[in-house]
Amino acid sequence: MKYAYFPGCSLQSVAREYNESTKAISQALDMELMEVPDWNCCGAIDAVYSYRPLSSFALAARNLALAEKMQMDLVTPCSACFFTLSRTNMTLKEDPSAKNKVNEALKIAGLAYNGGVRVRHLVEVVLSDVGLQKIKEKVKTPLTSLRVASYYGCFLVRPPNISSFDNPERPTRLDELAETLGASKVNYYGKTRCCGASLGVTDEDVMLKMSKDVLLSAKKAGANCVATACPLCQSNLDARQKDMESHFDVEINLPVLHFTQLIGLALGIEPKKLGLQRNCVSSRSVLPPATSKTTPKETNI
Repeated sequence: MKYAYFPGCSLQSVAREYNESTKAISQALDMELMEVPDWNCCGAIDAVYSYRPLSSFALAARNLALAEKMQMDLVTPCSACFFTLSRTNMTLKEDPSAKNKVNEALKIAGLAYNGGVRVRHLVEVVLSDVGLQKIKEKVKTPLTSLRVASYYGCFLVRPPNISSFDNPERPTRLDELAETLGASKVNYYGKTRCCGASLGVTDEDVMLKMSKDVLLSAKKAGANCVATACPLCQSNLDARQKDMESHFDVEINLPVLHFTQLIGLALGIEPKKLGLQRNCVSSRSVLPPATSKTTPKETNI
């Protein structure tokens, strides 16, 4: 199975571990991710879309045009990139005028987009193309000690006219994945609530409260870790957790993993290859017993 791979900006910076774990499990699951050559930021900045929608569409469409040359589905691990690329793809297919204007802009770079790309989120590809049965067959270390709170966030399942991955109000597919890996699923009210990542610059207090509410709802429901498919959500819930604890005088201490890291642990992949040392909240408590005994005591493993 070959795919045009669009990592996006976060996986080259604050979420390098997501990129590392994505590549690690893709090899184990017989997926070939061929990175889109010379890709650019998808333009996942609402300020650009609000004030200059054509510029936003052109940024995303350049990536679509590059992927179209590869004649493969375009796959991205980032929910924000998935939304932005999908929105642009849908708009250009439905609005000939917008498509013509965007192609005029792309002409400067010697490109044109003809609408031949299917944009997909990595988690949907893993669950639909690889499938739970094949994943189950490859599990080497069942994660029986884990009680996983699957966090869907905003863009993975909404809006439904763009994402048909799961039920937008009561999604279950990440929960099914956790159970396939041997873990227990945790039902909690915050699984589809916004973590407030976009407010990190404009209103930090509100952002911290929104993220704290998501994490505490998971912890109170019995979770001992959170799994998500969005690098922005993961970074917010993981890297800002200490800030939430000091700001609200609460103890959270809940590891937040990328779903690819969770899969990798069950497949028996070494924690370092999954980038677990880069997670801010220590992941040592979620490591399978055999792994934790042989893993050096480092800051975040």
